[in-house]
Amino acid sequence: MITIQPVVLCGGSGTRLWPLSRASMPKQFLELGEDGSLFQAAVRRLASIATPDVAVRAPLIVANEQHRFVAVEQLQDIGIGPAALLLEPQGRNTAPALSLAALEASSAGEDPVLVVCPSDQRVRDAAAFGQSVQRAALAAQSGAIVLLGVPAHRPETGYGYIRVQAGRQQALKVLEFVEKPDQARARAFVAQGEYYWNAGIFVLKASAWLHALAGLCPDMDAALRQAWRLRSTETILDTRFIRPHAPAFASTPDRSVDHAVLEHCASHGIELGMVELVAGWSDVGSWGAVWEEFPKDRDGNLRHGDVLIRDGGNNLVHASGRLVTLVGVDDLVVVETPDAVLVTRREHSQQVGTLVEALRQRSSFEHSVHRKVHRPWGWYDQVDEGERFKVKRIWVKPGGSLSLQRHRQRAEHWVVVKGRARIVCGNRSLELHEDQSTYIPLGETHRLSNPGSMPLEIIEVQSGAYLGEDDIERLDDAYGRGGGAA
Repeated sequence: MITIQPVVLCGGSGTRLWPLSRASMPKQFLELGEDGSLFQAAVRRLASIATPDVAVRAPLIVANEQHRFVAVEQLQDIGIGPAALLLEPQGRNTAPALSLAALEASSAGEDPVLVVCPSDQRVRDAAAFGQSVQRAALAAQSGAIVLLGVPAHRPETGYGYIRVQAGRQQALKVLEFVEKPDQARARAFVAQGEYYWNAGIFVLKASAWLHALAGLCPDMDAALRQAWRLRSTETILDTRFIRPHAPAFASTPDRSVDHAVLEHCASHGIELGMVELVAGWSDVGSWGAVWEEFPKDRDGNLRHGDVLIRDGGNNLVHASGRLVTLVGVDDLVVVETPDAVLVTRREHSQQVGTLVEALRQRSSFEHSVHRKVHRPWGWYDQVDEGERFKVKRIWVKPGGSLSLQRHRQRAEHWVVVKGRARIVCGNRSLELHEDQSTYIPLGETHRLSNPGSMPLEIIEVQSGAYLGEDDIERLDDAYGRGGGAA
């Protein structure tokens, strides 16, 4: 019997599928197809590996602090509870993320086989994926570090490559890693047939990783063990959140699994193997990759939302809320969101990240957050804003409750448009139904909650000299949040 501990890495800056993805909602949490988000698909795919001879534990999720409730909500939607969420105070690349998972997996004296997967990939054939993972897990039982490699069937400059030695063993011996090559080298790799794309999926025992890290990257190992010793743990809404010590974690080197350990295994006698993955894998790394991955109409157009195309082919058009029309154009990517529109040729879609960096440098909020912002209790959509006023549409899930809070610089008017609202305002407690309203004076303690079994929707009109999201003083919160907008 093999015991597998799934580890799902949920880092991401939200740049490559901008403007649909943002720093606050990176691509793994987007619903690009009909099977939920990429994150949900990854978790379900790992759970499906279980057989009578393979036990699969509840997943460990390594995520950024700001994405914790999005991850929990999406897990609840598919009925899978995590073993824990390991919350990174800041992104430090994949090696520290894997190390946190290995430390947690072995904290009770056990040594399971970790199957470490990014959460932002697409795999069409879950059964073939499971077979490859099971083969890799058998090899990892003996202490080997095993990667999954995708046959390089086209020259791709956006992927790292693995060169292996041909053979009949369970896992092929890894000879060389090659970072993203230019077009000429990529064509040569495909022609040679010895090279595979590095899928970024690792299968290894927790002890094997920790031993390798201590020998090959002792500075990272020391910083992470200190951060782990000083960790804090809390349980909110039946989910365990583990936070490594932030100052110690900040001193951890920013390195990938490949750079920190894998590239040095051969010279230090650490067994490194690769199992072939033929399962329709894609890292969905650009809008061009999205176009390739999903079904298109007879003209090669991939559409989402209210889209009309005439005399055009091979376009990707994603409309979030408005009608988007194209006439007489081919090979374009057009992505519409309430606060931003992207237009580019498909062949240039890998360059979208440069736009996001330009937005960041000019301090535009569109690089990091959507107009619609998710919270553990639901979401809000900023509908309009002007001098001394802001209008929001607020949606609260059944049983959801905002924090008990007050604002120092704004007053609020609330109108219930759907559902039932329970409101605390100062010493008053009231219940409002559709078409009823109330006023929250500046500085007054208040709370909004949904006691019903149906969603609650209100329109909030703020007025005041300052309307920033950081003008929130939280006095009590069911989700363990402090003051501010987080």
